[in-house]
Amino acid sequence: MTETSTKLNPKDLATITVLIVSAFVVILNETIMNVALPVLMHEFKVSEEAIQWLSTIFMLTMAVVIPATGFLLQRFSTRGVFMLAMILFTAGTLLAAAAPGFELLLAARVIQASGTAIMMPLLMTTVLDLVPAERRGVIMGNVSIVISVAPAIGPTISGLILQFLNWRFMFLIIAPIALAALLIGAPRLNKVAEASKMPLSIASVILSVPAFGGLVFGLSRLSANGLNTQTVAILVIAVLALVCFTMLQLRLQKKDHALLDLRTFSYRPFTLSLSLMILAMVALFGVIILLPMYLQNVRGLDTLATGLMLLPGGLLMGLLAPFVGRLFDKVGPRPLVIPGAVILTLVLFGYSRLLGAETAIGIIIALHLAMSLALSLIFTPAFTTALNPLPHSLHSHGSAVLSTLQQLGGAAGTALLVGVLASRIGAGAEAGIDPIQAQINGFSAGFMVAAICSLGMIIISLFLTKAETPATAPVHAH
Repeated sequence: MTETSTKLNPKDLATITVLIVSAFVVILNETIMNVALPVLMHEFKVSEEAIQWLSTIFMLTMAVVIPATGFLLQRFSTRGVFMLAMILFTAGTLLAAAAPGFELLLAARVIQASGTAIMMPLLMTTVLDLVPAERRGVIMGNVSIVISVAPAIGPTISGLILQFLNWRFMFLIIAPIALAALLIGAPRLNKVAEASKMPLSIASVILSVPAFGGLVFGLSRLSANGLNTQTVAILVIAVLALVCFTMLQLRLQKKDHALLDLRTFSYRPFTLSLSLMILAMVALFGVIILLPMYLQNVRGLDTLATGLMLLPGGLLMGLLAPFVGRLFDKVGPRPLVIPGAVILTLVLFGYSRLLGAETAIGIIIALHLAMSLALSLIFTPAFTTALNPLPHSLHSHGSAVLSTLQQLGGAAGTALLVGVLASRIGAGAEAGIDPIQAQINGFSAGFMVAAICSLGMIIISLFLTKAETPATAPVHAH
Protein backbone atom coordinates (compact mmCIF):
# COMPACT_ATOMS: atom_id res chain seq x y z
CA MET A 1 0.00 0.00 0.00
CA THR A 2 2.19 2.83 -1.22
CA GLU A 3 1.27 5.30 -3.89
CA THR A 4 -2.52 5.32 -3.54
CA SER A 5 -2.55 4.73 0.19
CA THR A 6 -0.50 7.84 0.98
CA LYS A 7 -3.33 9.98 -0.42
CA LEU A 8 -5.68 8.62 2.23
CA ASN A 9 -6.28 10.25 5.59
CA PRO A 10 -3.78 8.52 7.99
CA LYS A 11 -6.65 7.48 10.29
CA ASP A 12 -8.55 5.93 7.37
CA LEU A 13 -5.39 4.12 6.24
CA ALA A 14 -4.87 2.77 9.78
CA THR A 15 -8.49 1.57 9.86
CA ILE A 16 -8.15 -0.30 6.54
CA THR A 17 -4.78 -1.81 7.53
CA VAL A 18 -6.20 -3.14 10.82
CA LEU A 19 -9.16 -4.68 8.99
CA ILE A 20 -6.98 -6.26 6.27
CA VAL A 21 -4.67 -7.91 8.84
CA SER A 22 -7.65 -9.09 10.92
CA ALA A 23 -9.49 -10.43 7.87
CA PHE A 24 -6.38 -12.31 6.69
CA VAL A 25 -6.13 -14.09 10.05
CA VAL A 26 -9.80 -15.12 10.11
CA ILE A 27 -10.02 -16.17 6.42
CA LEU A 28 -6.80 -18.20 6.75
CA ASN A 29 -8.70 -20.32 9.25
CA GLU A 30 -11.25 -21.40 6.59
CA THR A 31 -8.88 -23.90 4.92
CA ILE A 32 -6.35 -24.54 7.70
CA MET A 33 -8.32 -27.59 8.91
CA ASN A 34 -8.34 -29.55 5.62
CA VAL A 35 -4.91 -31.15 6.08
CA ALA A 36 -5.56 -31.91 9.78
CA LEU A 37 -8.73 -33.99 9.28
CA PRO A 38 -7.00 -37.43 9.21
CA VAL A 39 -5.06 -36.54 12.40
CA LEU A 40 -8.24 -35.40 14.17
CA MET A 41 -10.17 -38.46 12.99
CA HIS A 42 -7.58 -40.63 14.80
CA GLU A 43 -7.44 -38.29 17.83
CA PHE A 44 -11.19 -38.28 18.47
CA LYS A 45 -11.88 -41.80 17.09
CA VAL A 46 -14.69 -40.64 14.77
CA SER A 47 -15.65 -41.69 11.24
CA GLU A 48 -14.45 -40.02 8.04
CA GLU A 49 -17.98 -38.73 7.42
CA ALA A 50 -18.14 -37.18 10.92
CA ILE A 51 -14.73 -35.50 10.71
CA GLN A 52 -15.68 -33.77 7.42
CA TRP A 53 -18.19 -31.75 9.47
CA LEU A 54 -15.30 -29.66 10.83
CA SER A 55 -14.99 -28.16 7.32
CA THR A 56 -18.66 -28.43 6.32
CA ILE A 57 -19.98 -26.70 9.46
CA PHE A 58 -17.60 -23.78 8.88
CA MET A 59 -18.89 -23.26 5.31
CA LEU A 60 -22.50 -23.73 6.46
CA THR A 61 -22.19 -21.12 9.22
CA MET A 62 -20.53 -18.65 6.83
CA ALA A 63 -23.34 -19.10 4.28
CA VAL A 64 -26.03 -18.50 6.93
CA VAL A 65 -24.40 -15.52 8.73
CA ILE A 66 -23.03 -13.50 5.76
CA PRO A 67 -26.47 -12.45 4.37
CA ALA A 68 -27.25 -10.76 7.71
CA THR A 69 -24.08 -8.64 7.65
CA GLY A 70 -25.69 -6.06 5.35
CA PHE A 71 -28.16 -5.33 8.17
CA LEU A 72 -25.44 -5.33 10.88
CA LEU A 73 -23.25 -2.89 8.95
CA GLN A 74 -26.11 -0.44 8.43
CA ARG A 75 -27.39 -0.69 12.00
CA PHE A 76 -24.17 -0.65 14.05
CA SER A 77 -20.84 1.21 14.06
CA THR A 78 -17.68 -0.07 12.38
CA ARG A 79 -16.10 -0.53 15.81
CA GLY A 80 -19.09 -2.45 17.15
CA VAL A 81 -19.24 -4.85 14.20
CA PHE A 82 -15.43 -5.33 14.24
CA MET A 83 -15.45 -6.12 17.97
CA LEU A 84 -18.31 -8.59 17.51
CA ALA A 85 -16.45 -10.36 14.68
CA MET A 86 -13.09 -10.56 16.46
CA ILE A 87 -14.54 -11.53 19.88
CA LEU A 88 -16.49 -14.38 18.25
CA PHE A 89 -13.46 -15.51 16.25
CA THR A 90 -11.02 -15.31 19.18
CA ALA A 91 -13.44 -17.09 21.56
CA GLY A 92 -14.02 -19.84 19.00
CA THR A 93 -10.27 -20.22 18.41
CA LEU A 94 -9.48 -20.51 22.15
CA LEU A 95 -12.33 -22.99 22.62
CA ALA A 96 -11.02 -25.07 19.68
CA ALA A 97 -7.51 -25.13 21.16
CA ALA A 98 -8.85 -26.40 24.50
CA ALA A 99 -11.60 -28.70 23.13
CA PRO A 100 -11.51 -32.02 25.02
CA GLY A 101 -13.84 -33.76 22.54
CA PHE A 102 -15.12 -33.68 18.97
CA GLU A 103 -18.51 -32.10 19.80
CA LEU A 104 -16.91 -29.09 21.50
CA LEU A 105 -14.44 -28.65 18.62
CA LEU A 106 -17.41 -28.62 16.23
CA ALA A 107 -19.14 -25.93 18.34
CA ALA A 108 -15.89 -23.92 18.36
CA ARG A 109 -15.82 -24.01 14.54
CA VAL A 110 -19.36 -22.55 14.43
CA ILE A 111 -18.30 -19.66 16.71
CA GLN A 112 -15.11 -19.06 14.64
CA ALA A 113 -17.08 -19.09 11.38
CA SER A 114 -19.61 -16.57 12.74
CA GLY A 115 -16.77 -14.08 13.31
CA THR A 116 -15.17 -14.87 9.94
CA ALA A 117 -18.49 -14.34 8.12
CA ILE A 118 -18.84 -10.80 9.49
CA MET A 119 -15.23 -9.72 8.81
CA MET A 120 -15.05 -9.88 5.00
CA PRO A 121 -18.15 -7.72 4.23
CA LEU A 122 -17.00 -5.32 6.98
CA LEU A 123 -13.60 -4.91 5.28
CA MET A 124 -15.05 -4.38 1.78
CA THR A 125 -17.76 -1.98 2.97
CA THR A 126 -15.20 0.10 4.91
CA VAL A 127 -12.94 0.36 1.82
CA LEU A 128 -15.92 1.48 -0.27
CA ASP A 129 -16.88 4.11 2.31
CA LEU A 130 -13.37 5.52 2.89
CA VAL A 131 -11.57 5.26 -0.48
CA PRO A 132 -12.58 7.31 -3.56
CA ALA A 133 -13.68 5.14 -6.51
CA GLU A 134 -10.77 6.22 -8.74
CA ARG A 135 -8.23 5.07 -6.09
CA ARG A 136 -9.78 1.80 -4.96
CA GLY A 137 -7.79 -0.55 -7.19
CA VAL A 138 -4.58 -0.69 -5.15
CA ILE A 139 -6.45 -0.95 -1.81
CA MET A 140 -8.71 -3.68 -3.25
CA GLY A 141 -5.51 -5.38 -4.42
CA ASN A 142 -4.53 -5.74 -0.78
CA VAL A 143 -8.05 -6.97 0.03
CA SER A 144 -7.72 -9.65 -2.65
CA ILE A 145 -4.67 -11.00 -0.78
CA VAL A 146 -7.14 -11.87 1.96
CA ILE A 147 -9.67 -13.45 -0.43
CA SER A 148 -7.29 -15.52 -2.56
CA VAL A 149 -3.98 -15.97 -0.73
CA ALA A 150 -5.23 -16.79 2.78
CA PRO A 151 -7.26 -19.86 1.64
CA ALA A 152 -4.38 -20.92 -0.64
CA ILE A 153 -1.68 -20.97 2.08
CA GLY A 154 -3.90 -22.34 4.89
CA PRO A 155 -3.04 -25.98 4.05
CA THR A 156 0.70 -25.13 3.86
CA ILE A 157 0.70 -23.57 7.33
CA SER A 158 -1.28 -26.44 8.86
CA GLY A 159 1.03 -28.97 7.15
CA LEU A 160 4.07 -27.27 8.72
CA ILE A 161 2.43 -27.15 12.17
CA LEU A 162 1.33 -30.81 12.05
CA GLN A 163 4.81 -31.92 10.98
CA PHE A 164 6.40 -30.58 14.17
CA LEU A 165 3.65 -29.77 16.72
CA ASN A 166 0.36 -31.00 18.16
CA TRP A 167 -2.82 -30.12 16.17
CA ARG A 168 -3.92 -27.71 18.94
CA PHE A 169 -1.13 -25.33 17.86
CA MET A 170 -3.13 -24.57 14.70
CA PHE A 171 -5.37 -22.59 17.05
CA LEU A 172 -2.85 -21.64 19.75
CA ILE A 173 -0.70 -19.80 17.14
CA ILE A 174 -3.68 -17.93 15.64
CA ALA A 175 -5.39 -16.98 18.95
CA PRO A 176 -2.82 -14.39 20.19
CA ILE A 177 -2.66 -12.79 16.71
CA ALA A 178 -6.45 -12.46 16.68
CA LEU A 179 -6.47 -11.09 20.24
CA ALA A 180 -3.75 -8.53 19.36
CA ALA A 181 -5.74 -7.45 16.27
CA LEU A 182 -8.80 -6.93 18.48
CA LEU A 183 -6.93 -4.90 21.14
CA ILE A 184 -5.00 -2.78 18.61
CA GLY A 185 -7.88 -2.35 16.15
CA ALA A 186 -10.91 -1.57 18.33
CA PRO A 187 -9.70 1.84 19.67
CA ARG A 188 -8.78 2.98 16.14
CA LEU A 189 -12.13 2.32 14.47
CA ASN A 190 -15.12 4.63 14.14
CA LYS A 191 -17.55 4.18 17.06
CA VAL A 192 -20.36 6.30 15.59
CA ALA A 193 -23.20 4.12 14.34
CA GLU A 194 -24.98 4.69 11.02
CA ALA A 195 -28.19 6.70 11.21
CA SER A 196 -30.23 3.78 9.81
CA LYS A 197 -32.67 2.24 12.28
CA MET A 198 -34.22 -0.27 9.88
CA PRO A 199 -36.01 -3.17 11.58
CA LEU A 200 -34.63 -6.71 11.34
CA SER A 201 -36.80 -8.93 9.14
CA ILE A 202 -37.11 -12.14 11.20
CA ALA A 203 -38.80 -13.92 8.27
CA SER A 204 -35.78 -13.11 6.08
CA VAL A 205 -33.37 -14.51 8.69
CA ILE A 206 -35.43 -17.71 9.04
CA LEU A 207 -35.62 -18.20 5.24
CA SER A 208 -31.90 -17.50 4.77
CA VAL A 209 -30.96 -20.55 6.86
CA PRO A 210 -32.46 -23.25 4.56
CA ALA A 211 -31.76 -21.10 1.45
CA PHE A 212 -28.02 -20.42 1.80
CA GLY A 213 -27.18 -23.03 4.43
CA GLY A 214 -29.19 -25.67 2.56
CA LEU A 215 -27.42 -24.92 -0.73
CA VAL A 216 -23.94 -25.20 0.82
CA PHE A 217 -24.95 -28.34 2.77
CA GLY A 218 -26.51 -29.95 -0.30
CA LEU A 219 -23.47 -29.16 -2.44
CA SER A 220 -21.08 -30.50 0.22
CA ARG A 221 -23.13 -33.74 0.41
CA LEU A 222 -23.01 -33.92 -3.37
CA SER A 223 -19.20 -33.80 -3.34
CA ALA A 224 -18.95 -36.35 -0.49
CA ASN A 225 -21.71 -38.85 -1.32
CA GLY A 226 -22.70 -38.23 -4.94
CA LEU A 227 -26.28 -37.75 -6.14
CA ASN A 228 -28.91 -39.52 -4.00
CA THR A 229 -32.54 -38.93 -2.99
CA GLN A 230 -31.69 -37.19 0.29
CA THR A 231 -29.22 -34.78 -1.36
CA VAL A 232 -31.71 -33.94 -4.12
CA ALA A 233 -34.40 -33.25 -1.48
CA ILE A 234 -32.04 -30.92 0.45
CA LEU A 235 -31.15 -28.99 -2.73
CA VAL A 236 -34.81 -28.72 -3.83
CA ILE A 237 -35.84 -27.35 -0.39
CA ALA A 238 -32.88 -24.92 -0.51
CA VAL A 239 -33.85 -23.62 -3.96
CA LEU A 240 -37.50 -23.17 -2.90
CA ALA A 241 -36.38 -21.31 0.24
CA LEU A 242 -34.07 -19.15 -1.90
CA VAL A 243 -36.98 -18.25 -4.23
CA CYS A 244 -39.13 -17.28 -1.22
CA PHE A 245 -36.22 -15.33 0.31
CA THR A 246 -35.69 -13.44 -2.99
CA MET A 247 -39.39 -12.56 -3.34
CA LEU A 248 -39.49 -11.31 0.27
CA GLN A 249 -36.38 -9.12 -0.27
CA LEU A 250 -37.88 -7.59 -3.42
CA ARG A 251 -40.96 -6.61 -1.39
CA LEU A 252 -39.01 -5.34 1.66
CA GLN A 253 -36.48 -3.31 -0.31
CA LYS A 254 -39.27 -0.97 -1.49
CA LYS A 255 -39.31 0.28 2.13
CA ASP A 256 -35.50 -0.12 2.54
CA HIS A 257 -36.12 -2.93 5.05
CA ALA A 258 -34.52 -5.83 3.13
CA LEU A 259 -32.03 -8.08 4.95
CA LEU A 260 -30.14 -8.32 1.64
CA ASP A 261 -30.99 -5.50 -0.79
CA LEU A 262 -31.08 -7.02 -4.30
CA ARG A 263 -31.05 -3.65 -6.09
CA THR A 264 -27.29 -4.25 -6.34
CA PHE A 265 -28.14 -6.54 -9.31
CA SER A 266 -29.64 -3.59 -11.20
CA TYR A 267 -26.04 -2.49 -11.85
CA ARG A 268 -24.71 -4.31 -14.92
CA PRO A 269 -21.00 -4.17 -13.83
CA PHE A 270 -21.96 -5.72 -10.46
CA THR A 271 -23.87 -8.62 -12.04
CA LEU A 272 -21.22 -9.34 -14.70
CA SER A 273 -18.32 -9.17 -12.24
CA LEU A 274 -20.17 -11.34 -9.73
CA SER A 275 -20.74 -14.02 -12.39
CA LEU A 276 -17.03 -13.84 -13.21
CA MET A 277 -16.05 -14.20 -9.55
CA ILE A 278 -18.32 -17.23 -9.00
CA LEU A 279 -16.62 -19.02 -11.91
CA ALA A 280 -13.19 -17.95 -10.54
CA MET A 281 -14.11 -19.40 -7.12
CA VAL A 282 -15.18 -22.66 -8.80
CA ALA A 283 -11.70 -22.85 -10.37
CA LEU A 284 -9.82 -21.74 -7.22
CA PHE A 285 -11.57 -24.03 -4.73
CA GLY A 286 -11.61 -26.90 -7.22
CA VAL A 287 -7.83 -26.67 -7.62
CA ILE A 288 -7.30 -26.19 -3.85
CA ILE A 289 -9.10 -29.54 -3.39
CA LEU A 290 -8.00 -31.53 -6.50
CA LEU A 291 -4.30 -30.68 -6.71
CA PRO A 292 -3.39 -31.76 -3.15
CA MET A 293 -5.42 -34.97 -3.66
CA TYR A 294 -3.45 -35.71 -6.84
CA LEU A 295 -0.10 -34.99 -5.17
CA GLN A 296 -0.91 -37.23 -2.18
CA ASN A 297 -2.93 -40.06 -3.78
CA VAL A 298 -1.12 -40.41 -7.12
CA ARG A 299 2.36 -39.04 -6.38
CA GLY A 300 2.54 -40.23 -2.75
CA LEU A 301 3.70 -36.90 -1.25
CA ASP A 302 3.03 -36.17 2.43
CA THR A 303 1.02 -33.16 3.61
CA LEU A 304 4.09 -31.02 4.31
CA ALA A 305 5.62 -31.60 0.84
CA THR A 306 2.21 -30.92 -0.75
CA GLY A 307 1.82 -27.66 1.18
CA LEU A 308 5.35 -26.50 0.31
CA MET A 309 4.74 -27.19 -3.40
CA LEU A 310 1.65 -24.98 -3.39
CA LEU A 311 3.26 -22.20 -1.31
CA PRO A 312 5.09 -20.37 -4.19
CA GLY A 313 1.78 -19.84 -6.01
CA GLY A 314 0.13 -18.40 -2.90
CA LEU A 315 3.07 -16.05 -2.31
CA LEU A 316 3.04 -14.94 -5.97
CA MET A 317 -0.65 -13.97 -5.68
CA GLY A 318 0.18 -11.92 -2.59
CA LEU A 319 3.06 -10.12 -4.28
CA LEU A 320 1.14 -9.34 -7.48
CA ALA A 321 -2.16 -8.18 -5.93
CA PRO A 322 -1.18 -4.53 -5.11
CA PHE A 323 0.48 -4.09 -8.55
CA VAL A 324 -2.61 -5.44 -10.31
CA GLY A 325 -4.73 -3.02 -8.24
CA ARG A 326 -2.56 -0.09 -9.27
CA LEU A 327 -2.81 -1.14 -12.94
CA PHE A 328 -6.59 -1.46 -12.62
CA ASP A 329 -6.82 2.19 -11.48
CA LYS A 330 -5.02 3.19 -14.70
CA VAL A 331 -6.41 0.83 -17.39
CA GLY A 332 -9.69 -0.62 -16.07
CA PRO A 333 -10.73 -4.29 -15.94
CA ARG A 334 -10.58 -5.69 -19.48
CA PRO A 335 -6.80 -5.44 -20.19
CA LEU A 336 -6.24 -7.46 -16.98
CA VAL A 337 -9.18 -9.87 -16.79
CA ILE A 338 -9.15 -11.07 -20.43
CA PRO A 339 -5.49 -12.29 -20.34
CA GLY A 340 -6.10 -13.66 -16.82
CA ALA A 341 -9.09 -15.73 -17.96
CA VAL A 342 -7.19 -16.98 -21.04
CA ILE A 343 -4.14 -18.02 -18.96
CA LEU A 344 -6.38 -19.72 -16.38
CA THR A 345 -8.20 -21.70 -19.09
CA LEU A 346 -4.90 -22.82 -20.65
CA VAL A 347 -3.49 -23.84 -17.23
CA LEU A 348 -6.58 -25.87 -16.32
CA PHE A 349 -6.53 -27.50 -19.76
CA GLY A 350 -2.81 -28.21 -19.17
CA TYR A 351 -3.59 -29.86 -15.81
CA SER A 352 -6.19 -32.06 -17.52
CA ARG A 353 -3.68 -33.26 -20.17
CA LEU A 354 -0.31 -33.29 -18.39
CA LEU A 355 -0.90 -34.73 -14.91
CA GLY A 356 0.13 -38.39 -14.82
CA ALA A 357 1.95 -40.85 -12.59
CA GLU A 358 5.39 -39.51 -13.66
CA THR A 359 4.78 -35.79 -14.42
CA ALA A 360 7.83 -33.72 -13.51
CA ILE A 361 7.36 -31.76 -10.26
CA GLY A 362 8.75 -28.65 -12.03
CA ILE A 363 5.88 -28.75 -14.55
CA ILE A 364 3.29 -28.99 -11.74
CA ILE A 365 4.82 -26.00 -9.89
CA ALA A 366 5.11 -23.98 -13.13
CA LEU A 367 1.42 -24.60 -13.93
CA HIS A 368 0.44 -23.62 -10.38
CA LEU A 369 2.47 -20.38 -10.62
CA ALA A 370 0.79 -19.58 -13.96
CA MET A 371 -2.62 -20.23 -12.39
CA SER A 372 -1.74 -17.92 -9.49
CA LEU A 373 -0.75 -15.18 -11.98
CA ALA A 374 -4.09 -15.65 -13.78
CA LEU A 375 -6.16 -15.44 -10.59
CA SER A 376 -4.22 -12.30 -9.54
CA LEU A 377 -5.25 -10.65 -12.82
CA ILE A 378 -8.90 -11.64 -12.23
CA PHE A 379 -9.80 -11.17 -8.55
CA THR A 380 -8.92 -7.50 -7.87
CA PRO A 381 -10.44 -6.12 -11.13
CA ALA A 382 -13.55 -8.31 -10.77
CA PHE A 383 -14.64 -7.32 -7.29
CA THR A 384 -13.52 -3.68 -7.64
CA THR A 385 -15.58 -3.40 -10.86
CA ALA A 386 -18.51 -5.05 -9.07
CA LEU A 387 -18.55 -2.71 -6.07
CA ASN A 388 -17.37 0.62 -7.57
CA PRO A 389 -20.69 1.75 -9.10
CA LEU A 390 -22.79 1.10 -5.97
CA PRO A 391 -24.06 4.14 -4.03
CA HIS A 392 -23.24 4.45 -0.32
CA SER A 393 -26.65 3.02 0.70
CA LEU A 394 -25.86 -0.27 -1.09
CA HIS A 395 -22.20 -0.68 -0.04
CA SER A 396 -22.92 -3.08 2.83
CA HIS A 397 -25.49 -5.06 0.84
CA GLY A 398 -23.18 -5.35 -2.19
CA SER A 399 -20.35 -6.63 0.03
CA ALA A 400 -22.69 -9.15 1.69
CA VAL A 401 -24.05 -10.42 -1.66
CA LEU A 402 -20.50 -10.75 -3.03
CA SER A 403 -19.28 -12.67 0.04
CA THR A 404 -22.36 -14.95 0.09
CA LEU A 405 -22.02 -15.91 -3.56
CA GLN A 406 -18.26 -16.45 -3.18
CA GLN A 407 -19.08 -19.08 -0.53
CA LEU A 408 -21.66 -20.70 -2.81
CA GLY A 409 -19.19 -20.60 -5.73
CA GLY A 410 -16.52 -22.33 -3.62
CA ALA A 411 -18.99 -24.99 -2.42
CA ALA A 412 -20.31 -25.52 -5.97
CA GLY A 413 -16.77 -25.80 -7.38
CA THR A 414 -15.80 -28.38 -4.76
CA ALA A 415 -19.01 -30.40 -5.30
CA LEU A 416 -18.76 -30.28 -9.09
CA LEU A 417 -15.09 -31.21 -9.47
CA VAL A 418 -14.97 -33.80 -6.68
CA GLY A 419 -18.20 -35.32 -8.09
CA VAL A 420 -16.63 -35.62 -11.56
CA LEU A 421 -13.46 -37.10 -10.02
CA ALA A 422 -15.40 -39.68 -7.98
CA SER A 423 -17.62 -40.75 -10.88
CA ARG A 424 -14.64 -41.30 -13.21
CA ILE A 425 -12.74 -43.27 -10.53
CA GLY A 426 -15.89 -45.39 -9.95
CA ALA A 427 -16.29 -46.00 -13.68
CA GLY A 428 -12.61 -46.99 -13.93
CA ALA A 429 -12.97 -49.47 -11.05
CA GLU A 430 -15.99 -51.08 -12.73
CA ALA A 431 -14.06 -51.38 -16.00
CA GLY A 432 -11.15 -53.05 -14.19
CA ILE A 433 -8.68 -50.21 -14.91
CA ASP A 434 -5.55 -49.95 -12.74
CA PRO A 435 -6.54 -47.89 -9.59
CA ILE A 436 -3.81 -45.27 -10.12
CA GLN A 437 -4.76 -44.85 -13.79
CA ALA A 438 -8.43 -44.58 -12.78
CA GLN A 439 -7.51 -41.74 -10.41
CA ILE A 440 -5.45 -39.99 -13.11
CA ASN A 441 -8.47 -40.22 -15.45
CA GLY A 442 -10.66 -38.74 -12.71
CA PHE A 443 -8.31 -35.79 -12.07
CA SER A 444 -8.06 -35.19 -15.82
CA ALA A 445 -11.86 -35.02 -16.13
CA GLY A 446 -12.16 -32.72 -13.08
CA PHE A 447 -9.62 -30.22 -14.43
CA MET A 448 -11.28 -30.34 -17.87
CA VAL A 449 -14.61 -29.31 -16.30
CA ALA A 450 -12.82 -26.43 -14.50
CA ALA A 451 -11.27 -25.38 -17.86
CA ILE A 452 -14.76 -25.31 -19.44
CA CYS A 453 -15.97 -23.05 -16.58
CA SER A 454 -13.00 -20.76 -17.30
CA LEU A 455 -14.10 -20.43 -20.93
CA GLY A 456 -17.24 -18.76 -19.52
CA MET A 457 -14.96 -16.27 -17.74
CA ILE A 458 -13.33 -15.29 -21.06
CA ILE A 459 -16.76 -14.56 -22.56
CA ILE A 460 -17.91 -12.49 -19.54
CA SER A 461 -14.62 -10.55 -19.42
CA LEU A 462 -15.20 -9.24 -22.97
CA PHE A 463 -18.23 -7.29 -21.69
CA LEU A 464 -16.58 -5.74 -18.61
CA THR A 465 -16.06 -1.99 -18.66
CA LYS A 466 -14.70 0.45 -16.11
CA ALA A 467 -17.81 1.21 -14.08
CA GLU A 468 -19.23 4.66 -13.62
CA THR A 469 -18.93 6.01 -10.10
CA PRO A 470 -22.11 6.61 -8.04
CA ALA A 471 -21.88 10.34 -8.79
CA THR A 472 -22.67 9.67 -12.45
CA ALA A 473 -24.56 6.38 -12.25
CA PRO A 474 -28.25 6.47 -11.31
CA VAL A 475 -29.42 4.06 -8.61
CA HIS A 476 -31.21 1.76 -11.05
CA ALA A 477 -28.73 2.03 -13.92
CA HIS A 478 -28.59 -0.94 -16.28
